[in-house]
Amino acid sequence: MGDPQPVLTPLSRAAIFLVLVIREGRESVVRDVLADLTALQRTVGFRAPDGGLACVTGIGSMAWDRLFAGPRPAELHPFRELAGPRHRAVSTQGDLLIHLRAARMDLCFEMAGLIMDRLTGAATVVDETHGFAYFDERDLMGFVDGTENPTGQAAKVAVTSADPHFAGGSYVIVQKYLHDLTRWNALPVEAQELIIGRTKLSNVELPDDVKPPTSHVASTSLDDGREIMRFNMPFGEFGRGEFGTYFIGYSDSPSVTELMLERMFLGDALSDGDRILDFSTAVTGTLFFAPTADFLDNLPDAPGAADVPMAQRETEQSLGVGSLKGSR
Repeated sequence: MGDPQPVLTPLSRAAIFLVLVIREGRESVVRDVLADLTALQRTVGFRAPDGGLACVTGIGSMAWDRLFAGPRPAELHPFRELAGPRHRAVSTQGDLLIHLRAARMDLCFEMAGLIMDRLTGAATVVDETHGFAYFDERDLMGFVDGTENPTGQAAKVAVTSADPHFAGGSYVIVQKYLHDLTRWNALPVEAQELIIGRTKLSNVELPDDVKPPTSHVASTSLDDGREIMRFNMPFGEFGRGEFGTYFIGYSDSPSVTELMLERMFLGDALSDGDRILDFSTAVTGTLFFAPTADFLDNLPDAPGAADVPMAQRETEQSLGVGSLKGSR
């Protein structure tokens, strides 16, 4: 098992989420950037050692075979759209995920700028979200978010894939939710608490005989004990009138998060879905695999590399045509 990317970095005050698609024929540029991400993080983080800068990158199903030869993560597939009786979890495009976190937004911004400079002409941003911590880790609906995250060894188990070819990596699902805060804030606090399944002020889970099966807590609690790590962040733009939560869940298998989403959007024997979706709409949905840091530092061959004569490959590297690590 290689060293993981900094998935388990503590919750931060600032974050930037970038989802990109790779332009046809520009895969080699993307590979060079992936191979240099660790060095770029060190470069920016060194300027503010107490800033806690962390960068995690994930690769989507459609991009994996364009970037790497050899095996692929066993459970990597496009995000599966869910069409429920009242709500829909949409599936949207995305080849790369860049998840940046830090105590300060300037560190996230600087790192994002360096990455995007390198990807100019090679990848296009299809979603960019700047997240911020809201008071005591609350979402814009006013409730504490991330209470059920596992800790310690349980957190490591929750996010660590046992795939023999990619042990130590993590699957990650992202969704951008837009909230109807006008309708939400018009509800009495007691009604909000029944929808969420927790008290608003003290963040205490409601008793089972009070908490409805349609509550958010009930919908996302799995009976088999499997867990995910959420690093959700609020975001908002007054000019666009868009306010919401960027959901990002890391797990050892996408099936864990997928089951939670199925219960939210499709319902189960006890409910017809999560009541929070009456006030919160998913506008994106993408699945990625975040390999280990060792994988990124020592990328496997590109597709078709075996067909290129060794002498030609050595010449390309000596001229700087290959990865930047090789040219250095």
